[in-house]
Amino acid sequence: MDNKKITIIDFFEQCVDKYADNVFLKEKNSGTWTETTYKRTQQEARKIGAGLISIGVEKGDKIVMFSEGRNLWILSELGMFYAGAVNVPISFKIEEAEDLIFKINHSESRYIIVSKNQLHKIRPLKDRIPNIKKIIVMDHDIPLEEDEMPISHLTALGDMYLSKKPDALKERWSSITPSDYATISYTSGTTADPKGVLLTHNNYVVDTISTRNSVIFDSTDTMLIILPLDHCFAHVAGMYLVMSRGASLATVPFGKSPREMLRNIPATIKEIRPHVMLVVPALLKNFKKSIEASLKEKSDAARWFIHYAFQFAALYNKDWYNRGGFLKCWMRPFLFLHDRILFKKLRLKAFGGRMKYFIGGAAMFDVDMQRFFGAMGIPVYQGYGLSEATPVVSTNNARQNIQGSCGHILDCMEVKICDSEGASLPVGEIGEIVVKGENVMAGYWKNPSATEKVIDKEGWLHTGDMGYQWPGDPGVIYVLGRFKSLLISEDGEKFSPELIEETLVGKSPYIESALMFNNQKPYTIALIVPEKKALTDYVKTHYPKLDPNGDEAKIKMLEKIQSEVDMFRKGRSEEGLFPQKWLPAAICILPEGFTEQNGMLNTTSKVVRGKVEKAYEEKMNYAYTVEGKNIVNAMNLSSL
Repeated sequence: MDNKKITIIDFFEQCVDKYADNVFLKEKNSGTWTETTYKRTQQEARKIGAGLISIGVEKGDKIVMFSEGRNLWILSELGMFYAGAVNVPISFKIEEAEDLIFKINHSESRYIIVSKNQLHKIRPLKDRIPNIKKIIVMDHDIPLEEDEMPISHLTALGDMYLSKKPDALKERWSSITPSDYATISYTSGTTADPKGVLLTHNNYVVDTISTRNSVIFDSTDTMLIILPLDHCFAHVAGMYLVMSRGASLATVPFGKSPREMLRNIPATIKEIRPHVMLVVPALLKNFKKSIEASLKEKSDAARWFIHYAFQFAALYNKDWYNRGGFLKCWMRPFLFLHDRILFKKLRLKAFGGRMKYFIGGAAMFDVDMQRFFGAMGIPVYQGYGLSEATPVVSTNNARQNIQGSCGHILDCMEVKICDSEGASLPVGEIGEIVVKGENVMAGYWKNPSATEKVIDKEGWLHTGDMGYQWPGDPGVIYVLGRFKSLLISEDGEKFSPELIEETLVGKSPYIESALMFNNQKPYTIALIVPEKKALTDYVKTHYPKLDPNGDEAKIKMLEKIQSEVDMFRKGRSEEGLFPQKWLPAAICILPEGFTEQNGMLNTTSKVVRGKVEKAYEEKMNYAYTVEGKNIVNAMNLSSL
């Protein structure tokens, strides 16, 4: 593939020339999986592009994309690019009217492409989005209003336009330059102030080609996309990476709601039998829980063997890329036997039997979780990125997979670690991760002051993430967390809590989520979302005479949670993993989990710390009292 600066459409056209008859898109409609080749994708996308031009879309016009992941999402984006338009992708998970209105108006969008499942969120807002000229609905089986049109009508218009003006569409897409904007991606971030990340055609192509050089898979492979397509991670590491290899991309049937989509995931995995999947920690954790739950029903002897087999395989596989070795040759016959008896069956039951690896992003993965799947024979390649870098900055891969790290910096990037004054730090020292490359965004839309805060005059992007370069290979980076989430003690010392939080959740079956807090206070507190079913089962097993809903049982549950949180203290099983001074001295039990519905998770499953802290301010203040420091208190009891 040509490495000169090109647009996304140039890139796609090259892929079609090379892989015309390969299947690109897989989608389930009316109970049947359909397949769309690269050539067919090109034809349909061109019709949409021509249709957009025919209804008045000008080069540079902004078009909102508001839909769950499906073929028409991808076809519509390509159609926008053929028409020279800019995509403004909005997560289908958004429910707040003010958020939608802000993004539509702030982006200066003139058109909306929306699925019928999201249309009900747009219709009540029409009086407040006056710049919208036309709403294009992806589905045709619902009644439409005067300013709405089905996408089938748009493609019919495109067909007529292409027959009358066969060269006009090519003239439009040929007028686009690599430096033209492709998308305005609004950050959901962990604050309430979304910023529109301006990403150019060149940003996307450069990041995709560099990611492709690092992550290898075959043109016959299928990637299953579960993550929202509006996010850069699914865009580049999914849609465009797959395209660059001539491989196939499958989406999960949405049904009528996000919940139905979640219920469709297991069946989709069994039917598609993917080779590669993009995952975030929350998704991988759910996979692990499901597998472990299926193993709990086994006999004591079987559970002993399963534990032994996982430990044995993890010892052999290490970080996967360095598995085995001459001194471990004797282990191979046993591994073969374990695989036949256990792991092959698990891979088949959980993932369809063809999974090669997971590509992980959005947040850090617990190392124990990576070892769990590595022992099964499915490595997890942790990466790191942010929307402002389109988004991939680094990734592990089959050639080098350093568990716990975020892998090697892409070949399109430079990296340095800086102190608070912006001076470069030596390899191994902790500071802010600062990166530079052609995949760094053009800036924030209509927000030059915010742009100046993160991109300096030399083009370095200051990520706001804390980390260091690995002394064993300075090209490998470790990410320790966001500076904004730092614990700050009374004496001003700082510490990132994210690894403690992830490890706590990963190691304890009784803790669903954990968030730590210390802002110049006498001690750290932990906000804990309990795994209520696991705690109920614990009480039933160990205290069968107690009513699981009674106060005595709840006290036992709180004591169990305290014991789990204390696992890192001196004399306990995980002693030495973290500095003692940062371990929580008080615990707040929360009555509900962190979800997108209550605003405490963003669309990439990251906790919005500010919202959590604001919602539970009273509980947190109570935790700094004598009564509140004891986990057995009235507030915690009422949360169970």
